Amino acid sequence: MSLAFAAIVVGLIFLVWSADKFIEGAAITAKHFGMSPLLIGMVIVGFGTSAPEMVVSALASLQGNPGIALGNAYGSNITNIALILGLTAVISPILVHSQVLRKEMPVLIAITALAAFQLVDGQLSRLDAVVLMVVFFILMGWSVYQGMTSKDDTLGNEMQGEVDAYSMPLKKAIFWLVVGLVILVLSSRLLVWGAVDIAVALGVSDLIIGLTIVAIGTSLPELASSLMAVKKGEHDMAIGNVIGSNMFNTLTVVGIAGLISPMAVEPDVLRRDVAVMAGLTILLFIFAYGFRGPGRINRIEGGVLLTAFVAYTTYLITTVIL
Repeated sequence: MSLAFAAIVVGLIFLVWSADKFIEGAAITAKHFGMSPLLIGMVIVGFGTSAPEMVVSALASLQGNPGIALGNAYGSNITNIALILGLTAVISPILVHSQVLRKEMPVLIAITALAAFQLVDGQLSRLDAVVLMVVFFILMGWSVYQGMTSKDDTLGNEMQGEVDAYSMPLKKAIFWLVVGLVILVLSSRLLVWGAVDIAVALGVSDLIIGLTIVAIGTSLPELASSLMAVKKGEHDMAIGNVIGSNMFNTLTVVGIAGLISPMAVEPDVLRRDVAVMAGLTILLFIFAYGFRGPGRINRIEGGVLLTAFVAYTTYLITTVIL
């Protein structure tokens, strides 16, 4: 089992590194061909930070381990809100000025409700996956339109600064785009192998490994980008990364996995994992929306989110793994 743990550690290190190189190369390439900063931020960077989840879940489904795919998606959503935003808010309270994000938070709740509804029958069918992908493309178009028609939106201004910070010749950008993608796939394959091996050794389902080790590991790019965004004072970028990532995870990560391999879903996924994900999503909305002005996640609320993450993870470890 020590070899499997080593595979996971090495896989995660290269996964995070390659995702960063992939995002940088893709953003500069898109910038070279005239794509707007907001579009680059919402599509390229949003896709890139969720690339580890997508590649890991797709490979897991192809290899006959759909539990890792589903656990990775929902576990990453829980990690994004409870661990990443919780830790970020404890370090520095997060302010939400962007009208784009305030419109997207209720949409994220609706997407979570759709995910729960699809699992009521205990199946994630290919039709369910198609619906998720269609909803994703509709929402992506709507989000980009909202962002581009909102003049002087805070999120757009922050993304302009992020894109302007990227500096690299086009040939080098394309090189890192390709290399990043290749290493992303290879490191994901290594990670899935290690995760499956550990699941077998511990006698637990691959779903649980997906919800814990894999979910936390593939969420590391979001943690890094959120902490850096708050350090630069780009609060809307920090929460925007999480909202965008959770939309990608719920719609595309689960959608791609379902298209590859329709799956039976354990009742505990709906009762336990989706319920926790939904509760945290509603809590994020209450904390961050700002009903009478700019939204704000303060240190106390960040502590509540962190406590929820610790409680959920402890429950999984003590009642399922041990």
